Amino acid sequence: MTHTETEDQVAGLLLAAGGGRRLGGRPKALLTHRGRPLVEHAAQALRTAGCGRVHVVLGASADAVRERARLEGCVLVANPLWEQGMGVSLRAGLESLAGTGARAALVSLVDQPGIGPEAMARVLAGYASEDSLVAASYDGRRGHPVLLGARHWAGVAAAATGDRGARAYLKAHEDEVTLVECGDVAQPYDIDTEGDLSRLE
Repeated sequence: MTHTETEDQVAGLLLAAGGGRRLGGRPKALLTHRGRPLVEHAAQALRTAGCGRVHVVLGASADAVRERARLEGCVLVANPLWEQGMGVSLRAGLESLAGTGARAALVSLVDQPGIGPEAMARVLAGYASEDSLVAASYDGRRGHPVLLGARHWAGVAAAATGDRGARAYLKAHEDEVTLVECGDVAQPYDIDTEGDLSRLE
């Protein structure tokens, strides 16, 4: 499959709705990294990796994110129920891709700045069809980003509850998931607590 075909068929899906409960309620999308909001870096990484279309799910402080972050060319998806957890954001994002012609979604999280375009491009390269399930792994442990072929979206949405996102679905379909080792090009840490803020530059 050519690079352009993949660009057309795989959409980037960035989950950026979290309110940063353990960060004193600072929305993660607006945390500053290298002088710009995290959400900008993450959206750009998906583009650089080869996603021609990028949908960004916003929740906490959505208006402030729209104002402060440069997200031109991205489709911004509102998730008013973001406080119910990542599962709702994943559902909202997948629903927003219905009817766009996307045949797979490359899902990444806004609070993982150690995962950049190199890891995303590796997982993207695993795309073959709407049946594809591909995930980055770090020393053999599954992590993000995750590529979900369109045939799996309904099942993923049905299983996405609380903060689990696609985890339950991927566990149930473990034998279908292609793992792509990314530990040499990315670090899968989350920015969850005050202590994690030191990882931002």
